[in-house]
Amino acid sequence: MDYPGNLFVVSAPSGTGKSSLVKALLELDSRLQVSVSHTTRTPRGQEQNGREYHFISKDLFSEMIEHGDFFEWAEVHGNLYGTSRSAIEERIKGGEDVVLEIDWQGALQIKKIFPNAILIFILPPSYEELLQRLNRRGEDSQEVIDLRMHNARIEVAQAQYFDFVVVNALFETALFDLKTIVHAQRLKYAAQRRNKSGVFKALNLL
Repeated sequence: MDYPGNLFVVSAPSGTGKSSLVKALLELDSRLQVSVSHTTRTPRGQEQNGREYHFISKDLFSEMIEHGDFFEWAEVHGNLYGTSRSAIEERIKGGEDVVLEIDWQGALQIKKIFPNAILIFILPPSYEELLQRLNRRGEDSQEVIDLRMHNARIEVAQAQYFDFVVVNALFETALFDLKTIVHAQRLKYAAQRRNKSGVFKALNLL
């Protein structure tokens, strides 16, 4: 599965700023395409079907699991999330760079299936700051916030299994770090050999 495109997988505890960072990265890098996951949870705020997620029923989600439609899937905070296998493979086979926002369970599943995937974990500067961000967001009940904080400690412990770690203390700095990871991956020997094959042939490197 040595495809010409790169697959960047970004994970983080809820409230860390993952979605905002990925959105800003996509605005800065026209070569990156986002993969939209499927979920059984209801939309939040201004979220739209097909933009942030494909919002589907649990029955349809179960059917897609049975048909092998997902690259990975997992249950997070009581809701199901999955990544379409065909959508990912078609893009990276075509040489596109794809960024995917999923939980750590899904990220590690993808790494087993696609060893060349680049796993990036976003950390909060502290649990206290994470709690403040969840409260400021104003989207969840206290019960849900308590659950997210409990899960955050489990999620943070998984950062050791990722290729890169970015601490989102200051948004601009974290965004710069994220951009640097993407750029560095494109400059690796294997990536350059795939994407600059003409140059490599001319220099007798192929």
